[in-house]
Amino acid sequence: MRIHMEQQECSGHGQCYLVNPELYPLDDDGFTALNGDVAVPAGAEDDARRGVAACPQQAISVLAD
Repeated sequence: MRIHMEQQECSGHGQCYLVNPELYPLDDDGFTALNGDVAVPAGAEDDARRGVAACPQQAISVLAD
């Protein structure tokens, strides 16, 4: 499974980070540190989907493998 992050769409709400800080790390300014396509580690698929659903800016999407 992969997710796609549109970093320029991130407004720093941190909702994805609250779901899983390791999957959705933040930079020093509180915005996502991810950009583009990111592989989701095995076992973190549910958190990936919850992070997508939690994003108020809809900056994250799930990519089909």
